[in-house]
Amino acid sequence: MSRIGKLPVQIPAGVTVDIKDRCISAKGPLGTLSRELPPQITAAIEDNRIVLKCLDETRTTHAMHGLARSLVRNMVVGVHEGYKRSLEINGVGYKVEQKKEYLVFSLGYSHPIYYEVPEGLKATLEGANRINLVGADRQLLGSAAAKIRSFKRPEPYKGKGIKYLEEVVRRKEGKSGAR
Repeated sequence: MSRIGKLPVQIPAGVTVDIKDRCISAKGPLGTLSRELPPQITAAIEDNRIVLKCLDETRTTHAMHGLARSLVRNMVVGVHEGYKRSLEINGVGYKVEQKKEYLVFSLGYSHPIYYEVPEGLKATLEGANRINLVGADRQLLGSAAAKIRSFKRPEPYKGKGIKYLEEVVRRKEGKSGAR
């Protein structure tokens, strides 16, 4: 049995969870999210908690059990508290601006990079070198942050590029002088 999958998901006050067939949806102050459960997993609400159970005892079912529980928990926490991811831009002349629903990056290329913020996420800027992404959907938030980071990954010599705020870039020494 999956250790993560058998843990119930607590439903906080202000969040309503609805289960129809294999589709589970959560509605809270930050929006509504829904997801379809794998066919081997069933869900039920017991004592203001969501309990997920396996229909058979195979290895893949146990893997899906833990995955489904984590995805349901992410939905419930997302509509109640939300998720936040911050990125930092390092480099001389590197900056970001917000124009309507687009983020415009100047990253040393011959052209600016326009990135449309996905629906369901909110981007705020702190100065010209820090981006805060906020949203209820953890998967969408993570993929948007990864896409932004992919525009200019941090390089190991000077640390120039876009990195997550908590990320530590391992620096290399560079060339040593002639002997």
